[in-house]
Amino acid sequence: QVQLVESGGGLVQAGESLRLSCAASGRTSSGYAMGWFRQAPGKEREFVGAISWSGGNTYYTNSVKGRFTISRDYAKNTVYLQMNSLKPEDTAVYYCARANKHWTINRRDFGSWGQGTQVTVSS
Repeated sequence: QVQLVESGGGLVQAGESLRLSCAASGRTSSGYAMGWFRQAPGKEREFVGAISWSGGNTYYTNSVKGRFTISRDYAKNTVYLQMNSLKPEDTAVYYCARANKHWTINRRDFGSWGQGTQVTVSS
């Protein structure tokens, strides 16, 4: 079983940046795609983006394209979500998750959730 711990959330103003981290331990994320999701109050969990095991493939939902970037550091077993030009509508709890295959953008393939980190963007 892999354990995922997100960090890096906080309160920022619109237009600022944050970088979230997702550290994996246990059976780690080796060999699997990783994804980022978010959930705002009263809304369903949204699939933000994903990165393949090789790092050669990435996917972003339309609302974050050009602003968010996912990367991974294999030596640190860590996946990052760089968020630039943040907007109030980006406010949510952000979760990382590990997929059960090398690459997928099917949200049903993601499990092993972290506990989440709160991102709040003020206008």
